[in-house]
Amino acid sequence: MNHLADLVDALPPGRVLTDPDVTGSYARDQTFLPPGKPLCAVTAESREDVIATLRWAAEHRVPVVPRGAGTGLAGGATAVDGCVTLSLTRMTAIRELSPADEIAVVEPGVITADLDRAARAHGLMYAPDPSSYEISTIGGNLATNAGGLRCVKYGVTRDSVLGLEVVLADGRVLATGRRTMKGVTGYDLTGLFVGSEGTLGVITEATLRLRRAPETPPATFAAEFPSLRSAGDAVAAIIAAGCRPSLLELMDRNTLKAIDDWKNIGLEPGVRAMLIGQSDDGRPGAAERMAELCEENGAGFVATSSSPEETEELIGIRRLAYSAKERLGACLVEDVCVPRSALPRMISEIEAAAERHGVLICTVAHAGDGNLHPVFVFDRDLPEPPPHVWAAADEVFRAALALGGTLTGEHGVGVLKRRWLELERAPVAGEMERGIKGVFDPLGIMNPGKAI
Repeated sequence: MNHLADLVDALPPGRVLTDPDVTGSYARDQTFLPPGKPLCAVTAESREDVIATLRWAAEHRVPVVPRGAGTGLAGGATAVDGCVTLSLTRMTAIRELSPADEIAVVEPGVITADLDRAARAHGLMYAPDPSSYEISTIGGNLATNAGGLRCVKYGVTRDSVLGLEVVLADGRVLATGRRTMKGVTGYDLTGLFVGSEGTLGVITEATLRLRRAPETPPATFAAEFPSLRSAGDAVAAIIAAGCRPSLLELMDRNTLKAIDDWKNIGLEPGVRAMLIGQSDDGRPGAAERMAELCEENGAGFVATSSSPEETEELIGIRRLAYSAKERLGACLVEDVCVPRSALPRMISEIEAAAERHGVLICTVAHAGDGNLHPVFVFDRDLPEPPPHVWAAADEVFRAALALGGTLTGEHGVGVLKRRWLELERAPVAGEMERGIKGVFDPLGIMNPGKAI
């Protein structure tokens, strides 16, 4: 296209990529969804690169699909035909890290775990820790309002965001929020952009809240259960007892078997579920109390540890879950969330859907906050899940909503969940959201076909 030369001229050399083999590598995320064919990819290295790209796109009405590391699981970063795929992974500066104010100011391409490591050098930590934290970027986490293993105590990404710099669809720059711990001036535009999945603008800087890192190593427990339902009952008992876990993760038998087949973790035949929990507040006996509640709810084996090496080994098992399931076939990865009291019932609903439709479902959960990840495994030679898998997924989504839950706790709507969106969203809410989209993106060029 002739006007593409204008974009090349507007950016420093090497920023615009047009080779189909190269642009194809920027066109998809971790889902099975086939991407569209991008017009080009732009590898932005500065706010000015993003401004120039969006000004050009608005002038020529070309869709723009922002992306980070491509670790998303809902199709939010998949390319559409004729789009500019705008990669932010080269914007990797930690511009400021202030121990006095307990904040960091970062660019969107910073790897999540790298920010945490930088903070810990000052006795602080960056709390959000999605399972992909070693490869996912802050920008992608912001776009999807990512969660993680520590959500049960520290909240999701939105709870650690104080302010943003956003380039709007027409190239204007918007500053939102603040760098203070408190502030109620005006509407919460910062919260609006977190979780907007690139449909309203492109985040080029974030002011993030840091927290004091625990002074002592966290105490950890692992409990094995004869049924998934009994593990869910133990989670409910831990929460009801007022325990304050910093991590509470649940894995079903199918997930554990996939990990065992790969890494030989010594899985016993009668183990149907494992619960891994952690306390980082330094209170004596906190992990032991949670372990006792597991035993009272049917755990056949419980072990506790405060050794950093053993703790990392236990948490490492949980972080292997997704990669282990990928070895079984293609995966439809979902993340329904229900009220914590409804977790045992939701687990039963997932098991029933798997049996009714003959589908292999591997379930892990951020159990302390009711966020379940049922992963529907299907033949990797198929271009998309077969009808019986979609039918099982439909039942799971409807069950979550019937229990007062939501379609997504942290992955986002993207493309995968749009078919169910109106089941959760009230008509008035949909009208308001479309109105907001029209204000920020009147031409409809920002990540079209996603999220709303």
